[in-house]
Amino acid sequence: MAELHLPATLLPLFPELPRQLDVDAATVDEALERLDERWPGFRDRICERRSVLRPHINVYVDRRRAELETALEDRSRVDVVAAISGG
Repeated sequence: MAELHLPATLLPLFPELPRQLDVDAATVDEALERLDERWPGFRDRICERRSVLRPHINVYVDRRRAELETALEDRSRVDVVAAISGG
């Protein structure tokens, strides 16, 4: 199981979505799909055209920049980070 850490900005959009949860998945893509199964629309907030991470979303697996196809190990830490802009 991978340990997912999500940005607080997603929590108000999906009732009962925890900020941290364990997900049984082999890749980042599969992990996002698991969350989308439980919280429909989740994947659309993270990905464009369901196949590319949105420009303002960064994903890290064990502190390394990741893409959707990045493999997850047992107990991998996955951090989904939403970039903040403004001035």
